[in-house]
Amino acid sequence: MYKTLLVTLTAAALSTGSVASAPAAGQEPLDAATLGAIKSKFGRLMELANKHDFKALHEMFWQSPSALLVAKSAIPSEGNWAGFWGNEAIDQKLHDIGSSGPVVLEPDYSKLKVVGLTRDVAESYVPMNITVSYAGQDGTARPFLMIINWLRVGNDWKVASEIILPVPPAPAAKG
Repeated sequence: MYKTLLVTLTAAALSTGSVASAPAAGQEPLDAATLGAIKSKFGRLMELANKHDFKALHEMFWQSPSALLVAKSAIPSEGNWAGFWGNEAIDQKLHDIGSSGPVVLEPDYSKLKVVGLTRDVAESYVPMNITVSYAGQDGTARPFLMIINWLRVGNDWKVASEIILPVPPAPAAKG
C-alpha cells in the first residue's frame, strides 16, 4: 500500500512539473528572436553540409547517444532508409554520404517553418531538393522533406534529430 501511494505521489509530482513547464494552449513558447536564431542555425547546417565540413557538422549535433539521423541506408539488412543513433553513427553516415560524390542540399527557404514545442525544444520543417550519388541514387536532384528537432543546450541550439524523407512521386492519374 505504501509503495502504491509513493508511486502515485511521485507520478503526480512529475506530471505537475511537466505541465508547469509547458506553455499555455495556443501560446508560442519561443519568441521571434529565438525562432530566428534557429532559422539561422538551420542555414548554417545547410552551408556546412554542402561544404562537407564533417567536423563542424559534428558540432551542430547534440552530443548524446540519443541523437538521431534518419537517412538512406547502403546496407540492405537495415532497410532502404534507417535510423542512425548516437554521434559516432551519425558522423560515419554523414561522412559516407558526403564522400560518395557530389551532395547538394537546396532547401526551399520560403517554406522553412520553425516552431517552439517547449522553451527548450523546437522543430523545423522544410522541403528541399537533394542531389546525391549515395547507395544507388543516381545523382539527380530529387525532392525530400527535412524535419529537425532542435534542443537547447546551454545557450545554444543543437540538432537532436534530423529526419530526411524522400518525397514519393505523385501517383499516376486514373482515367
